[in-house]
Amino acid sequence: MTYRLSSTFNRSLRICIVPKVSGVGGMVSFFHKFSRAVEKHGLQVTNDLRDTPYEAVLVIGGTRELAALYRAKQRGVRIVQRLDGINWIHRQKPVSLKHSLRAEYGNFILSLIRRFLADQIVYQSAFSRTWWDDWFGRLEKPFSVVHNGVDLDVYKPLGQVTSLSHYRLLVVEGSLGGGYEGGLANAVRLAEVASKLVSKPLELVVVGEVGQVLKSEWNAKSPVSIRWAGVVAREDIPVWMNQAHALFSADVHPACPNSVIEALACGLPVVAYDTGSLSELVTPDAGVVAPYGANPWKLEAPHVMPLAHGLAYVLQNQEAFRAGARAWAEAAFDVRVMMEKYLDALLGNS
Repeated sequence: MTYRLSSTFNRSLRICIVPKVSGVGGMVSFFHKFSRAVEKHGLQVTNDLRDTPYEAVLVIGGTRELAALYRAKQRGVRIVQRLDGINWIHRQKPVSLKHSLRAEYGNFILSLIRRFLADQIVYQSAFSRTWWDDWFGRLEKPFSVVHNGVDLDVYKPLGQVTSLSHYRLLVVEGSLGGGYEGGLANAVRLAEVASKLVSKPLELVVVGEVGQVLKSEWNAKSPVSIRWAGVVAREDIPVWMNQAHALFSADVHPACPNSVIEALACGLPVVAYDTGSLSELVTPDAGVVAPYGANPWKLEAPHVMPLAHGLAYVLQNQEAFRAGARAWAEAAFDVRVMMEKYLDALLGNS
């Protein structure tokens, strides 16, 4: 695939990207990915709203610097908000008061910027847009839907799994605690059921932050071999993905999980329950998306058997699914195309 940054963009322009996030998770991944891609093409980036001048602001989710953002808007600076999903798990599972208050405060900040400060919204998926419209009202302002992208030269097939004597099911999440333990439970149950449908042993590999108590609990009660990889460096993710046979997307109602797109780019098939944006991201040639079979909004346990059969089929037809995953990523998730769409929202014909 060939691609060239549009000549309509003046490379002397500056963009402010806030907040400057760190750690793990989808926002961090997007922040680094987009910042590198923009700077690579000569555009200037700042992460400080006080570091003027700049022509546009990209708000990744929300920011507490509402006063500075308002002042930028008063100066005529264009503000584009990138919206993920809405905090909701805390409404269905017992969590600490601190966690619940933080989640609701986050929703308040996001919705306030969306309604009063942003000139345009970029939703990560059609699912995300519908979700925000349903919960916080439809807005009469410009919007676009832009799926996340990935560097196809970094996330690519390396052909490292053909000689393994067992299957590997990979889970990649920033954290599987703080109310998101259900995703890990779904992964373990899926591995347990699918292991009975295939001829080789199946190992579950979990990349992400998991508490020691939770790890000990699953090690004690699950017959499936579980490898806890912990938090790994961002640059090592392609290696882990090339050492697996399928990725299970563990989040319920994800807006546009980076791990899914990164896996597809590595030629790693994806299996998931049909919640959130997953049916938008995974085609039949690239993996299997199966009905949840219960009410995901109430975090009821999913019906495992249909997805387990789908996973077994993926494991036993690796060549076709791996080729399909990579082909789909090349067609739909090139980070350069994503960048162009964001720059169009931010700068237009500036």
